[in-house]
Amino acid sequence: MTAPADGTLRRFSLAVDAMGGDSAPEAVLDGLELAAERHPGASFLLVGDEARLASLLATRPRAARLCVLRHAPQAVPGDMKPTQALRIRDSSMRIAIDAVAQGEAAAVVSSGNTGALMALAKIVIKTMPEISRPALAAITPSARGDVVMLDLGANVQCDARNLIEFAIMGDAFARAVLGLPAPTLGLLNVGSEELKGDDRVREAAETLRAQPGLAFHGFVEGHDIAAGTVDVVVTDGFTGNVALKTGEGALKLMRDLLRQVFTSSIPARAGYLLARPALERLREWMDPRRYNGAILLGLNGVVVKSHGGTDATGFAHAVDVAMDMVTHGFTQTIRDSLSRLAASPVTQD
Repeated sequence: MTAPADGTLRRFSLAVDAMGGDSAPEAVLDGLELAAERHPGASFLLVGDEARLASLLATRPRAARLCVLRHAPQAVPGDMKPTQALRIRDSSMRIAIDAVAQGEAAAVVSSGNTGALMALAKIVIKTMPEISRPALAAITPSARGDVVMLDLGANVQCDARNLIEFAIMGDAFARAVLGLPAPTLGLLNVGSEELKGDDRVREAAETLRAQPGLAFHGFVEGHDIAAGTVDVVVTDGFTGNVALKTGEGALKLMRDLLRQVFTSSIPARAGYLLARPALERLREWMDPRRYNGAILLGLNGVVVKSHGGTDATGFAHAVDVAMDMVTHGFTQTIRDSLSRLAASPVTQD
């Protein structure tokens, strides 16, 4: 389970930061055990405390068959500032990211410190030359199926060109991960009419309407996210982060209210037994673990951020997202899309 001693470079499907997250490394290893069943042809470079990981892998045979260990003496704490994390060159997060930057692994998955992961990825893996800023994307539920949202906090202030790039990356992501041949895109705005919004949103919309191969719907509003009006919702990081956390809060409120309703009395408990099959389907649909795995798009490699508090099921879903992006050549798809982007009169701020 150690790396080859002859100096040959082995190509791994994923580099995994085994020490990142609230329940690491146990939750990470349990997640890989689940993911190994779904991706038997994958190979994982597992980075962390080698002695501890070897002991844990001994009881997880499926994961053990797919993992090669690489020792990292340190881990990035969850409360460490990104500037401090940049100085720790032998952390499990840094070594895993280095593997992608050096072409040893096709993607990296980590449940660790979000700010540190973003800072390290941008500096070590670097942004594509054609992309001015990376964007944080994630999948959310809607009435019509899964929806991609970006940016979710990486860029608080954006110009029109940034929004255009986000749309192109969101289109490629929806094709790779959701399997949509022609995903529809919408710009989040204060109204659906063409004259609504500020100059940057209207300028971005004008350019996107003219792009061949993009199914640009136009402007969408907040309620369109849950309705599934479009497959990809594009916005700046400030608005996207607020919208995402508002939606998460609404789902939590719904779960809490249902729990209160069905435990309030004996008749209510009896009603729960009758409604249990339907409620179980609803619980599965609302399970946040199904949507675990935020993605930093626009880099020279695939970077997936798993929620720090997730369990094995959630981490396995983050691995699924990374594997989908690797299998479908996501990074090259973005490059191809950008090369077809017509020269735009939009100027950057």
